[in-house]
Amino acid sequence: MINKLCIVGMGLIGGSLARALKVADAVNHVIAVGRDETHLKRAVELGVADSYEMSITHAVTDADVIVVAVPVGSMKSVFSELAGNIKSDAVITDVGSVKGNVVRNAVEVLGDSLSRFVPGHPIAGTEKSGVEASFAELYSGQRVILTPLEETAALATQTITQMWHAAGAEVVSVSVEHHDEVLAATSHLPHVLAYTLVDTLAQMHEHREIFKFAAGGFKDFTRIASSDPKMWHDICLNNRDSLLDMLTRFSSDMSKLTKAIEDEDSEFILKLFTRAKTARDQNC
Repeated sequence: MINKLCIVGMGLIGGSLARALKVADAVNHVIAVGRDETHLKRAVELGVADSYEMSITHAVTDADVIVVAVPVGSMKSVFSELAGNIKSDAVITDVGSVKGNVVRNAVEVLGDSLSRFVPGHPIAGTEKSGVEASFAELYSGQRVILTPLEETAALATQTITQMWHAAGAEVVSVSVEHHDEVLAATSHLPHVLAYTLVDTLAQMHEHREIFKFAAGGFKDFTRIASSDPKMWHDICLNNRDSLLDMLTRFSSDMSKLTKAIEDEDSEFILKLFTRAKTARDQNC
């Protein structure tokens, strides 16, 4: 049971965590922190948070667990405000989709609190954002990746593991490097492709008619292009190297397919599509 949980950035991810823990009776008090007071008041009205604070330093002083749920580009400034203002036994975690830069930021500014920092990333979400989009079942049966550091205390990792279990998630631990490589391939690249495809079509002269006749496949593929642009902007820049590796590989494969279509290489096209279908059917 978490006595007081502080969530910095009460949106879809933080809000859904708060809802899930309340349903599981795993938290006594949730305090939301953010810059938009109207948004924070709404979180309290919805029962997602029990109280709110505009000041991080005031909110965290007696918190037992602090969840940082802000865009990865804002993590360092939040960590700076946490350092020196939390209880000696308070545990900190984050929900960022990139771990390398987040960990580097934490190492730079958390100081003595680093041993109580457990980097994390729930592999769950929707294209919607904001606390009103949150729901208690978001993490049910989903995976949460933790990437504990050498400095991370075992008790801190245990606390965050139990928190996510209470929210209904399966918890796995991997290295920071492995996390960023895998997520660049399975999450970051697909989002970049979806944004780029929609932007390409939107710039075409006939874009209104193109979107008018878009069917289910197009809508399914591009759904994630409705995600928060600022969040994904930050992810691209903070996982630059791994994402560039995937973009280079994908560009090479697209060039091969382009040439096959130009050459009317039926065998190459059919083999590629068949191989892809088999992989998708067996693994997803």
